[in-house]
Amino acid sequence: MMQSFVKVISLLVALLGLAMSLVVVVGLLLFLSFSGVSLPSLSQEEEESPIAVVEAPEVAALADPASLWKAPELASMDQEPNAEELHYGRELVANTAEYLGPKGKVKTISNGMNCQNCHLQAGTAPLGNNYGAVASTYPKVRARSGQEEDIQKRINDCFERSLNGKPLERESKEMKAMVAYINWVGKDVPKGELPVGSGIYEVPLLDRAADPTKGKIVYENQCSSCHQADGKGMAKPDGTGYLYPPLWGEASYNHGAGLYRISRFAGYVKANMPLGVTFESPILSDEDAWDVAAYVNSMDRPKKNLTKDWPDISKKPMDHPFGPFTDGFSEEQHKFGPFKPIKAAKSSSK
Repeated sequence: MMQSFVKVISLLVALLGLAMSLVVVVGLLLFLSFSGVSLPSLSQEEEESPIAVVEAPEVAALADPASLWKAPELASMDQEPNAEELHYGRELVANTAEYLGPKGKVKTISNGMNCQNCHLQAGTAPLGNNYGAVASTYPKVRARSGQEEDIQKRINDCFERSLNGKPLERESKEMKAMVAYINWVGKDVPKGELPVGSGIYEVPLLDRAADPTKGKIVYENQCSSCHQADGKGMAKPDGTGYLYPPLWGEASYNHGAGLYRISRFAGYVKANMPLGVTFESPILSDEDAWDVAAYVNSMDRPKKNLTKDWPDISKKPMDHPFGPFTDGFSEEQHKFGPFKPIKAAKSSSK
C-alpha cells in the first residue's frame, strides 16, 4: 500500500515539473516576442539569402540587317530559263562531297568538305563569306596570283585550297552549273559594286597577339561539340562527307586557303559561329574570335606549294604568315599579330 502511494506521489511530481517547464518556455517566448527580438525562421527557404539576378548584357548586332545585301529568293530560281542548271549548281555548292568528294558520284577530286562549309547557306548568308560580290567584280586582277582571274579560276582555287583537291575541268557540266549559280546569286548587284554584307566581317584588331592557348579554351567550350575535340569533325555514317567539317588534320583545308589567314577565320566565326549564331546576335567576343582562330590555324593541316603566290610581295596581307616580307616583322607576328604595327608600317610606306 505504501509503495503504491509513493509511486503516485512521484508521478504527480514529474507531471508538475513538466508543467512548470512548459510555463517557463511559453513565458520566455512571450517575453521575446513583446520585447521586439526576432526569432530565426524554421523555414529553409527563408534562411537562405536571396539570389541576385544578373541580366546578361545585350549583344550588339555587327551590322544593320536592313543595310545588307540580300540574295535573290530561292523560289525565283524556277522562273529562270536555265533553272535546272542553277539548281544543280546550288546542289554542288551545298553538297559538294556527294558529287565530287572521296566517294563522289561524279568525280573524286576533293577532301569531303562542301563549298558551303565556308560559304554559308550555299553562298547567300550575309557576312557568311557569300557570293554577293562575285558576279559584279569578276573577272579581276588578284594580287595573290598577280593575274586576271575569272570565276572558273576562283572556283578552282577553292577546290585546290579549301577542299585540298584537284581543279574541276573548265568546260565540265559541274563547272558550268556552279558558275551559273554564282552569277545568279549576284545578278542584282551592279557591275563594279561591292555590296555591304558581302564577304566576311572584319573583326577590330587587338592590341596584343592572338593567343592559341586562350583559343583552345574557346574551342573546347564553343566548338568541340560539333567539330570534336580532335578537330576532325563529324563524318556522315556513309562516309560520303561530313555533318560538321574538320577544322584541322588531313581532311581539312590546306595552308593556302583563305581561312588559314586568322583575320578571315576570326571574322567568319565572329559573325556565324557557333552554329546557329548570326551577325545579329554574336556570341564570341572579338578576343575570343581572334584567339580561337589562332588556335585552329596553329594545328597541323595539309600543305600546298605557295611559291607562285603573291609575286609582288609588297601586296601580301598583314596576316599572310609566310615570308619574305617587305617589312621587318617576323613570320610569327604576321601569323598571330599584333597586327596594328604591321598595318601602320604598311600605311606609312605608301
